[in-house]
Amino acid sequence: MRAARLIKMVLLLQSRPSMTAAELALELEVSERTVTRDAQALSEAGVPVYADRGRAGGYRLIGGYRTRLTGLHRSEAEALFLSGVPGALREMGLEDAASAARLKVSAALLPSLKDASRTASQRFHLDAPNWFKEPETPALLPAVAEAVWDDRRVLAVYRRGEGEVRRELEPYGLVLKAGVWYLCARVAGHGTYRVYRIDRFTAVEADEERFARDEEFDLPGFWEERAGQFARSILRAEVVVRLSPDGARRLPYAVDPQAAREALALAGEPDGDGWVTVTLPVESEEVAHTQLASLGPEAEVLAPESLRARCAADALRLAALYGTRDAR
Repeated sequence: MRAARLIKMVLLLQSRPSMTAAELALELEVSERTVTRDAQALSEAGVPVYADRGRAGGYRLIGGYRTRLTGLHRSEAEALFLSGVPGALREMGLEDAASAARLKVSAALLPSLKDASRTASQRFHLDAPNWFKEPETPALLPAVAEAVWDDRRVLAVYRRGEGEVRRELEPYGLVLKAGVWYLCARVAGHGTYRVYRIDRFTAVEADEERFARDEEFDLPGFWEERAGQFARSILRAEVVVRLSPDGARRLPYAVDPQAAREALALAGEPDGDGWVTVTLPVESEEVAHTQLASLGPEAEVLAPESLRARCAADALRLAALYGTRDAR
């Protein structure tokens, strides 16, 4: 434990001109007294740590000292490529590995590039969850992530409907979509790839042996294909809608974007008022009612008649509500 802390202290001092005892204590998660003792131990071991006295003093390396302890471990190298998603790293239990990797890279950089990590973090940040939704980290995510990184088979128990199902899975990759974590895995013995919501796992037990990963597996391509299949599979109903020019422009923001674009591409010529009529695939009449309500008077439902009646009833209620207020 202390040896790892001493190495980290050297790397910190190598990556910056100087650091105060308070700054080192914060980074190393120890007391300032421990920093003083560690600095003395490094000096006695031949590492030229120099202490500047006074209020503005601190610790620094002298004589252009460079440590060779900058080699990245595999876990650190993998985490480094994910360092733009700090929240995801933390949830997967890789925050410490990423921190160590960034520190080692910083220590190996030329002085003119020392601010690279800071300037990059000031210019890019990924915030994955949806607005107005507080994401919850699945309790078993770190265990699943560890199995993914180590290529270890897992015996997983997950909720399906009212019951639970056991599956032996070969975990290939993790996907974070709109604040929800998914596992892309191959079912052991079947060779088929499936997608599982990690928050539905109730138990995960990793095997000691590693599975042979198919190097041809393309996680981004697989996810794009399955996501597209899922989006199309839930569009089981159709509605006919007449749209104003503004309604047509806003339609992809109200319903499934791909379905909206395809429906608009197949629409005929605008009528005399500039409106177009589209046949739109939707998840259900209930969902369509909620989605199309956001278009207000820029959309007129023509079919089915039951949905048109619901929208007409909404319009009458709105007219009565606003008419009552005007009368006051």
